[in-house]
Amino acid sequence: MKEAIDNKELILAIDELEKEKGIKKEYLMESIESALLTAYKRNFNSQENVKVVMDKETGASHLYSVKEIVEQVEDPTLQISLVDAQKINKTLQIGDNVDIELVPKNFGRIAAQTAKQVIIQKLREAEREVIYSEYHDRKGEIVSGIIQKADKGIVVMDLGKLEGVMPAKEQIPTETYHVNDKIKGYIADVEKGAKGAPQVIISRACPDFVRKLFEFEIPEIYEGVIEIKSVSRDPGYRSKVAVYSPNENIDPVGSCVGQKGVRIQNIINELHGEKIDVIEWNEDPAIYISAALLPAQVMAVDIKEEEKFAQVIVPDDQLSLAIGKSGQNARLAAKLTGWKIDIKSETQFREMLMKKQEEMESEEE
Repeated sequence: MKEAIDNKELILAIDELEKEKGIKKEYLMESIESALLTAYKRNFNSQENVKVVMDKETGASHLYSVKEIVEQVEDPTLQISLVDAQKINKTLQIGDNVDIELVPKNFGRIAAQTAKQVIIQKLREAEREVIYSEYHDRKGEIVSGIIQKADKGIVVMDLGKLEGVMPAKEQIPTETYHVNDKIKGYIADVEKGAKGAPQVIISRACPDFVRKLFEFEIPEIYEGVIEIKSVSRDPGYRSKVAVYSPNENIDPVGSCVGQKGVRIQNIINELHGEKIDVIEWNEDPAIYISAALLPAQVMAVDIKEEEKFAQVIVPDDQLSLAIGKSGQNARLAAKLTGWKIDIKSETQFREMLMKKQEEMESEEE
């Protein structure tokens, strides 16, 4: 667009924007009128009550001083006498408003520059809106990007059309990020940032990132033959994934692990060594909870359905394995199944039963 555009070019540009970018002609013209009003007041330091009207056919901008018709003029910038008003239009009466066209010096140049600035601004806004809509529709997908910045706890990625931001809480604590590294991430959210610019929030730490990696690597999940029922995760350390297939001829765990573990290894490599337990979901909570506590072996599970509470008994040598380091295995199993889980060794359980029995006997005495 030239430095100064004439009225005909302006209308052509507005029509083109409506056609190609879907920006309504009325909206653009109203925006230009509003900007011209501000520009006039700023450039001419005017205290008048003014309005700008753009001709929809020619694109010409007309500036008017709006004055109230009064008997006695006290403020000439805002008021006009009935005698002077009727020189413009004989039908006007006291209390009416009259529009007096102004033709300030250089206003044509200011109008052209202002219109150009407004069109550029609205074009940028439209492009931002298109990008926002595109990425908003892609929420829940995995994207790849190049790291641009990795400092102060925030990672900024170049996603092509815009930047993605990975806050500290969405990063895997065991990973170190470097500028120019290419990484994958999960689109957790899309927000409108400063000046309406879209901002994509990327996560590598959320359970859904693991879920999407499974969909990407395992065709049966993508096709819906195998279903992921639940994912629990301690990012960077361990994940548990519960899978299920209504088809009895399909082994959901075996399909996910793959021949010689090749499928699951691709996911582990993407997560830089994070351990992944793939377990088979079962509608029987006792069987499901037993599987969720793998690699520990479970002897018995006592279910309290109403409280969603499970008492789990494991062999003495399996207790530490069932609980896991810092309680990780038990915590992930509880999150995966949605049940409260209390784990006791066989010896602890026997001692608990003996104590209860002794208490009952002492009450009977």
